[in-house]
Amino acid sequence: MIGFDPEYTSIEQYTLRSSRKIWQDKALGLIYTHYAHNVTVHRSDGETYGRDGALEHAVRTLAAIPDLRLEGDEVISSGDAQNGFLVSHLVTVCGHHFGYSRYGAPNENPLEYLQISMQFVRENRVVEEWVVTDEIAVIRQLGLDEVALAKSITLEELSRGCQAPVTGLSEIVRSSGQHHPAIQLEADPRNPDELPVLLYGLIWNARMLDQIKVLYAPSAEIVVPGNRKFKGHDDLTRHVLGWLAAFPDCAINLDQVIHNGNESDGFLISARWTLQGTHLGSSAYGTPSGRRVRLIGISHFEVRDGQIQREHTVWDEFALLKQIHWQDKPEPIPTEYHEN
Repeated sequence: MIGFDPEYTSIEQYTLRSSRKIWQDKALGLIYTHYAHNVTVHRSDGETYGRDGALEHAVRTLAAIPDLRLEGDEVISSGDAQNGFLVSHLVTVCGHHFGYSRYGAPNENPLEYLQISMQFVRENRVVEEWVVTDEIAVIRQLGLDEVALAKSITLEELSRGCQAPVTGLSEIVRSSGQHHPAIQLEADPRNPDELPVLLYGLIWNARMLDQIKVLYAPSAEIVVPGNRKFKGHDDLTRHVLGWLAAFPDCAINLDQVIHNGNESDGFLISARWTLQGTHLGSSAYGTPSGRRVRLIGISHFEVRDGQIQREHTVWDEFALLKQIHWQDKPEPIPTEYHEN
């Protein structure tokens, strides 16, 4: 571990120890030695630049949840000390709402939610980070109405002159030119680099939901935001259909894949992705708003024999609600859309 503090003998140890020191022990000053001065932190509701922004976020989180602790870690990594490491860290965050937060006054409610951070680390410092938090689980455990809260927060942000949560959206692309998305792909689900390509390319982009039975084990366990848990093909199929009904033009771009393991013991895979779509259908998110949305998501998969046995997928559902309920004049709802 050349360039790292002597106490760290592996990137996994670096990730676990530094996270616990900063978050549980509240050694917040370690952010100055463990984050680059110009670090970029990406979230679905915006980006922050510089380690002072990372420190400010940590202080606000711990002020709201001063007894915060991390449980059930899962670390997936690739790279080396010379070129840098890419690390994906899945953790369950626990604690109580003992302090003031952006959601209001303390009510001492217990909190438990998932978070995944993917970091590019070089010479003991996080150079770039992508963070996804199950924020909707926090809001519900606080006993708040997430839609009313999204509307009030976006209205307050608008009054302060804040920009809309999503700007500069690119064209939604699911295929090349005027061709339909590929309904067959030359990829091997037993290859951990290629399984996510099949998952997002076929099931989500090509709408080949029959592939759920190919890529997922019959007893697969899936966890998604809101602490919702699915088991098996039928539950997952209903979940995907609900999403496609709400955002019928949605497309997922696979941004990064890393993995650990081997074919005999199985693989742990982390996939970071970006979803774009337009809220055109009725759903749990309300009547169609015509809003374009963009989300960052990270998924951890446990895979054996080319099938997903367990999945933890995290993205910020509250950021989605803020995008849908932004208070300025909405764009007109298209009467039809065309595949790219």
